[in-house]
Amino acid sequence: MKYLLMICGDESAAEHANDGCGGWSEEMEQRGVVRGGAGLAPATDATTVRVRDQELLLTDGPFAETKEVVGGFVLIECADLDEAIEIAAKHPAAGYGTIEIRPVLDGPPPDAH
Repeated sequence: MKYLLMICGDESAAEHANDGCGGWSEEMEQRGVVRGGAGLAPATDATTVRVRDQELLLTDGPFAETKEVVGGFVLIECADLDEAIEIAAKHPAAGYGTIEIRPVLDGPPPDAH
C-alpha cells in the first residue's frame, strides 16, 4: 500500500531545514520503501489557487493561517499502516514536528454524481 508522509512543523522547524535525515533516507532506500519525496520552499513562497463563480482567485502565501505547515513529503510503499507508522516514527522530523500519514488512493477517484 502507498502512503504519503507529510512532514509538518511550525516556525521553529525552519532551524532544522538543513539537518538532513540522519541516515533515515538511506535506511528507507535500502528497505525499498521510498517511491519519491522532496523538501518544499517555505509557505511564504506559496501561491494559493481558488476558483469561485468561475473567477480565478490567487493568494500569495498559504490560504489559511496555521501553526504548522507542510515542509516536505515522502511517498512510501509498505505492507500496511503499522509499517507506515514505524517508518514515520523513525523520521527525525517526528522529534520536532508532525508527520501526517495518508493512504494514497489507487485507481480513479470515486464518481461524484
